[in-house]
Amino acid sequence: MSISDPSLLAPHLGAPADVIPIQYHAQMLADEHRMTSFEEAINEVVKPGMRVVDLGTGTGVLSYFAARRGATVTAVEREPGVFAVARAALAHTEYRDAVQLVHADARDFVPEEPADVVVCEMLHVGLLRERQIEVIGAFKDGYRKRFGSLPRFLPEACVQAVQPVQQDFTYHGYTVPAPQFQDAFAVQPRTLEVAEPQVFQQFFYGDDLPTECAADLEFEVSRAGTLNAIRIVTKNLLAIRAQQPGSIDWLMGYLILPLAVPLQVVEGQPVRLSFHYQPGDELDVTMRSARAEVVR
Repeated sequence: MSISDPSLLAPHLGAPADVIPIQYHAQMLADEHRMTSFEEAINEVVKPGMRVVDLGTGTGVLSYFAARRGATVTAVEREPGVFAVARAALAHTEYRDAVQLVHADARDFVPEEPADVVVCEMLHVGLLRERQIEVIGAFKDGYRKRFGSLPRFLPEACVQAVQPVQQDFTYHGYTVPAPQFQDAFAVQPRTLEVAEPQVFQQFFYGDDLPTECAADLEFEVSRAGTLNAIRIVTKNLLAIRAQQPGSIDWLMGYLILPLAVPLQVVEGQPVRLSFHYQPGDELDVTMRSARAEVVR
């Protein structure tokens, strides 16, 4: 969900907090950057005859991409309404016999046969809200016990950065400092970049997974203003190319989180930003821990 956060509405629609209702999957399908990036990455990684597992398949589109490459796919989805939509959509494709849909919790699933590639897109900006780390961690534990090794993961890695910003939270004279999502490829006239972003976390999914997302970084102010928010940037390295340098990436939409105590800053001033939370936490956990201070 690179621009909006549909999962925030799930509790009000009778679904568990970490389930995205089906009406919001259309927004993800319409996200051209997300769709193009995953299609390109799957085309790069998946070869004919491979076995692919798709954890939390949603509407099944990533399983469809893999089946179109000649793979045999096991697609796992626990939410009944979304599962039914995936089953109906895949049934209308010529690759329906190549995809086995499994109605189960991805955290408990281990395939009967070894997989070549595991796709898991249960992602939220900042690794918040959704269960990407929890699901892949549980899958790795079960898979190792059964097969003794690990397949290739897609995404392969994650890089996270944070940026101090001045955000205009006033609308028609009414001020509401609330979290918001931004299109990473659009001009943001309400946002003033106070300093350049810095990376606070990076890891490979095949390695040890993080138990915490935390930053304690010093920035040099490049533009005077009111530092009243942080902008979290999450880039997913979907596939690292073997034959040529570089990777196929998915840059998610930015997440703006207001600071409880704004800070007046001037150009050239050193400031420190800090926060901490666990993967899957709610947004308010990050906001409660976020601090900005002038370095003396």
